[in-house]
This record gives sequence, C-alpha cells and structure tokens, in this order.
Amino acid sequence: MAKLVSNTYGEALFELAVEEGKEDVFLEEIEVIRKALQDNPDFSRLMEHPQILKEQKLEVLENVFKGRISDELMGFLSLIVTKGRYDEIDGILEYYINGIKALKGIGVASVKSASELSETLKKEIEKKLLDTTSYKSMEIEYSVDPDLIGGIVIRIGDRVVDSSVQTKLIKLQRELMNVQLKSL
Repeated sequence: MAKLVSNTYGEALFELAVEEGKEDVFLEEIEVIRKALQDNPDFSRLMEHPQILKEQKLEVLENVFKGRISDELMGFLSLIVTKGRYDEIDGILEYYINGIKALKGIGVASVKSASELSETLKKEIEKKLLDTTSYKSMEIEYSVDPDLIGGIVIRIGDRVVDSSVQTKLIKLQRELMNVQLKSL
C-alpha cells in the first residue's frame, strides 16, 4: 500500500514538473530537500509526530523551505503534509528522481563482485550495459561481497544477471541432491 501511495504522489509530482517544464529545477531542489532531511533526522520525526497539528507542521515547512524551493514544489510538500502522507516523502522523491532518470535515458545499476574491480573492468561493464540496453548513460554503484567467491551480480531495476560462483555452486548442489534422490 505504501508503495502505491509513493508512486501516486511521485507520478503527480513528475507530471507537474513536465507540465511546467521544470524537470531539472525540481530535480535540483529535490536533491537539496533530500540532503536537508538526511542531515536533520529530527525534522522528519517532528513532521511525522501525531500530536503536532498539521497547521504547525505546515508553518515549520514554510519556515524551512519557503524561498529556497519553487512555489510549485513548496505547494506539493504542503499537500503531502495536509493529506497526512509525509511519512512517504522518501518514496515520493525517489519515484520522481527515477522518473527523471528514465526520461533522460539514464540507467541505474548495482554491480556486486567478490573483489574490487579495476577501472578498466568497470568501464567494460558500463560499455556492455550501454550496448545491451536502451540507456544513453549509466549510474553504477559498485560493491564487494566476498561470499560470491567469484563472478559478478548485476541488478538494473527488477532485472538481475547473476554469474557468481556462489550461485553456480548452489545450482550444482541442487542438481546433485536431485540425482541422489532419484537413484534411491
């Protein structure tokens, strides 16, 4: 349910930005908002507190952001508070950012490997991803997971390419278990 709410409000924000021709302006302002929220976790606790009136929350919101972000985005944040959906702010802003990236042809991938990858290999992976997808550019987050033993796992959205040794060993183990059970 929460994801549906985030997507609905995120889509509304995205449509507003496109309608107003302010996709990049909103994107910059949203990055500022996200940074402010990340640096000040008490702000979110205040905005989500059930005993603080919505009017007081709106006043705090205006004191913090009015004049620093566009009137349209300020109005949108006020709407979220008024509708009692502030607890979905992260999901809403994330949906918007992902929508803008999709609009601009920017792919987001995570690459997990058993050990640190060289810059040359990272460039090869990026090139391969660009060649095999419709994206114009890629944002890739690299991480190391020694449990993979070898190989890599690439995730783009809900698509996963897993060529890790760990996964191959698990598949082999399942096959051996099936063989043993059939021979009994």
